[in-house]
Amino acid sequence: MSCLNFTIERVSSGSKARAGKFQTPHGLVQTPLFMPVGTSATVKGQTVESLKAAGTNVLLANTYHLLLRPGLEVFRKFGGIHRFMNWDRPVLTDSGGFQIFSLPDSREMNESGARFQSYIDGKTFLLSPESSIEMQEAIGSDIMMALDQCIASTAPFDQAKAAMELTHRWAERSLRARTNSSALFGIIQGACHSELRKQSAGFLSDLSFDGLAIGGLAVGEAPTERYEFTGLVTDNLPHNLPRYLMGVGTPIDILEAVHRGVDMFDCIIPSQFAHRGVAFTSRGKLQCRRTVHKFSEQPIDAQCDCQACKSYSRAYIHHLVKADESLGCYLLTCHNLTFYHRLMNQIRESILNDDFLSFYERMRPALVRIDEDNPGRPPKKARVYRPSRLGDYEVCSFPEGFSSIRQISSGEVMHSVNRPSDEANKLYVEQSHLASRLLNDQNLEGDLVVWDVGLGAAYNAMATLNCFEKIYAGKRENPLRPLRPLRMVSFESDLDPLKLACKDTFRFPHLRHGAPHQILERGKWEHPSGLFSWELLEGDFLHFFESAKVPGLIFYDPFSYKTNSALWTSETFSRIFSCCFSSNTELYTYSSSTAVRVSLLSANFYVAEGVGTGPKADTTIAFTMAKGAEIHPSSPRLLGFDWLIRWRRSESKFPPGLSIEDKTRLEKRIENHPQFAIVPTLR
Repeated sequence: MSCLNFTIERVSSGSKARAGKFQTPHGLVQTPLFMPVGTSATVKGQTVESLKAAGTNVLLANTYHLLLRPGLEVFRKFGGIHRFMNWDRPVLTDSGGFQIFSLPDSREMNESGARFQSYIDGKTFLLSPESSIEMQEAIGSDIMMALDQCIASTAPFDQAKAAMELTHRWAERSLRARTNSSALFGIIQGACHSELRKQSAGFLSDLSFDGLAIGGLAVGEAPTERYEFTGLVTDNLPHNLPRYLMGVGTPIDILEAVHRGVDMFDCIIPSQFAHRGVAFTSRGKLQCRRTVHKFSEQPIDAQCDCQACKSYSRAYIHHLVKADESLGCYLLTCHNLTFYHRLMNQIRESILNDDFLSFYERMRPALVRIDEDNPGRPPKKARVYRPSRLGDYEVCSFPEGFSSIRQISSGEVMHSVNRPSDEANKLYVEQSHLASRLLNDQNLEGDLVVWDVGLGAAYNAMATLNCFEKIYAGKRENPLRPLRPLRMVSFESDLDPLKLACKDTFRFPHLRHGAPHQILERGKWEHPSGLFSWELLEGDFLHFFESAKVPGLIFYDPFSYKTNSALWTSETFSRIFSCCFSSNTELYTYSSSTAVRVSLLSANFYVAEGVGTGPKADTTIAFTMAKGAEIHPSSPRLLGFDWLIRWRRSESKFPPGLSIEDKTRLEKRIENHPQFAIVPTLR
């Protein structure tokens, strides 16, 4: 249990935004919150009084800089940073990992830690997990951070993996080094690699940290990637610990991260922008250097009650900035910090009132405006946004930061609720335990054949390929372990969705690989190892699937019954069953509808509940053999007596369009299915 006694007061409807609170030795902290950066025990140009007046409750100080000056002994003499700087509220200290990352040419990194030369006097220091904790305990921070190896978010997989694993080892050493009751947070790394981020979140969640931070973002990736990986990490974190997104960010970055479940933020932007003459206002970001403000008697922001806005005009602030007077930086920092803290208070209030989603939609455009009262250029005529289109398909983007493909004629969206790459991994790759099958944990002979029914924008296919490539890369650690060959066959009648997505890999980053582009050109792709082949069978699935090699796994992902009814009938599933009955084939699909499950059962499949994805409580797995569910690594639950009772009472027992005779025959097939052999026949 965390020593902070973190409590979630409310989670907003329709969002992961949450309002919480925790207790520190120097006071109560309410979340979400923003922490100004006081690198060297001061926020540049600010006093303790001005920080409190702006609404600051928690300060961030940096272990690296304070280690170099004033040094460990000074803090030991003063009993910590609070007495040293006369600050009686909570303090969080960064471990120094990011600063070490910023010194690539003047430090040496190894298992022990980071050895570097002081920029002050040239002395050599070793910052290790133990010395970082020792320094933070001398500083007396309320919240300490474990030392991590921060790398660029765009780093390649192998480099990111090595840094993550070093961070994990340092995290364990940091926990062992702690000797006082200060809270300690672990830092999740993994760059922009989904599997590494999930792995890091899982590993650190199992350790006895009091909170968890997301590191290694805002260091090279695009904003959309930042939002994507923030959401991915929070999906894999425990709910009972505070979450801290390090070094982020702009007001819009913070709003997006709160929407994805983050509680704590820090950044130098309020003071850094103030030194550039920039103010954040309710009318957009203001550049006070502009001549348009030279004669203005208005305050910086009429809706702000900070010292700068209450006492001074834009003209005076403009003069101070142009004259490079320190008072200008001071006043603008006061204003920007007030803006940030007011924004956090508004976010928190909207969550507590369960109104965050409407607040989020209202503030997203407001937080990216730039001085809308004084545009730098004559405003252009607004352009009507026209989504990219090809044939019957168009690109559609979602507030959560991902894009998908919509069929215009039906209005149906591929992966419309969940992030498509996440759904592909969770529903198909992870649930089928594809990785263990490739490592051949069951010592099966022959190739593993996967049918990818409904290629679409290739999310499921690329998730399968990515799983293989990660397993293949890991062979270097255990080269003697055999890897089972994988043969993937994708079925698709219309390639326009994939062609459309391949034209815009910014919105569809999973296609930043040569394989899908070669599939479009040649219909085939093979991994250089020869252990993975991908074949496209273009046309109507029902016309030629029986000529394809019998699969071990079927990822069944066509459009829904409403749009593509032919692929969801008992007749179709019966043909698939007949093709696969001699093999222990497993079929995975997103649908959990009664009609689909009835069609599968009537085709002699054994049907089980699959994992839930997003708002779906569950999905569906079907087996050609009774033993399928028994030997499956996850032991999925076959539909049983409770489902049969609900089905008997259902008003939609049968797929539409059946005659009375067909309904009678189907009902008999369901009641007599071997899956329900132990179910009483009494009604």
